[in-house]
Amino acid sequence: MTQIDTNAITMPVAPAWTEIRDAVARLCEDFPNAYWQKLDKEDAYPTEFVRALTESGFLGALIPEEFGGSGLPLAAAGAVLETIHAKGCNAAACHAQMYTMGTVLRHGSPEQKAQYLPKIASGELRLQAFGVTEPTTGSDTTQLKTRAEKTDRGSYIVNGQKVWTSRAFESDLMLLLARTTPADQCSKRSDGMSVFLVDMRDALGNGLELSKIDAMINHNTCEVFFDNLEIPADTLIGEEGKGFRYIVDSMNAERILIAYECIGDAKFFVEKACDYANERQVFGKPIGANQGIQFPIAKAYAEAQAAELMVTKAASMFDAGQKAAAEANMAKLLAADASWQAAETCMQVYGGFAFAREYGIERKWREARLYQTAPISKNMIFGYLGQHVLGLPRSY
Repeated sequence: MTQIDTNAITMPVAPAWTEIRDAVARLCEDFPNAYWQKLDKEDAYPTEFVRALTESGFLGALIPEEFGGSGLPLAAAGAVLETIHAKGCNAAACHAQMYTMGTVLRHGSPEQKAQYLPKIASGELRLQAFGVTEPTTGSDTTQLKTRAEKTDRGSYIVNGQKVWTSRAFESDLMLLLARTTPADQCSKRSDGMSVFLVDMRDALGNGLELSKIDAMINHNTCEVFFDNLEIPADTLIGEEGKGFRYIVDSMNAERILIAYECIGDAKFFVEKACDYANERQVFGKPIGANQGIQFPIAKAYAEAQAAELMVTKAASMFDAGQKAAAEANMAKLLAADASWQAAETCMQVYGGFAFAREYGIERKWREARLYQTAPISKNMIFGYLGQHVLGLPRSY
């Protein structure tokens, strides 16, 4: 019988980031469900929570040490976000501070990096607004209509509209994708778009207007209107016309990190479901003794464990500098499905009490539903995998 070298097929164990997880868990103890419940009722931004994360250095985790950050890999940032969600908190109000700066880090000029990254790392500047999605184009980014036209002075005049731009009211800077060359003059759909780093403090009221969207969850998301907004030439990131590929870099990091959040949500729901199933007594025994309760929780747990493997793989590939677009998309897809399955299971286990706000289940349930749609829908991921991984024709 042939001897198999088991070491050759054993996957390396990913770092657990235990110290980071423990520190984040302790921070989250100061922000129980009552805190989030109050914010929900007031439709308010979690200022104190974001401040605590900033002062602890967690939001600067991915910024290199030379610019005042921690210089940690994406997997470590993922451990931060996963723990936040597993402990019943929510990182959506500030997670973009972690990854949106990646476009500046990878494609910005030395002057732009020196000017912005240290202040983003310290929290002095917030870069949380990501101006990409538009009302009429949705996820078809190549068809966006926001225009940035170059003037004789070298500056740009921006006109157009963005939607679902989260955290815009709480951000100093916005990473904006706009078309600098008309689509009919480009050989490829993805050409002719450029990325700008807009200082919203100067722009508000001078060609930039924000309108908050009243949404199902307290997500602080906005419509953004550009009306002849003039921005300096030095706001351009990288080369003109190559912005789409720059944005894609950030999108892969975004999808992996949000997948970590989904894994955290799944762990939250499974833990809560187990606790309640053990404590709740009906007909003289815990409801968890019933297969109708026990088996769905076990299924949700297994699905979350499987999804976590894909998330770990995607992060490992990203951190190793490998192409990880397919893995990033699959990680987000599987983790979002796992968190939603766990959310549905937990709601069923709690029964009517799941709708009582004091338990925090219905809030987390609403938050988990978001990632079935954002930041990229499941069908968009299926289309990407079909065309770019499996070699199938473009779908219509």
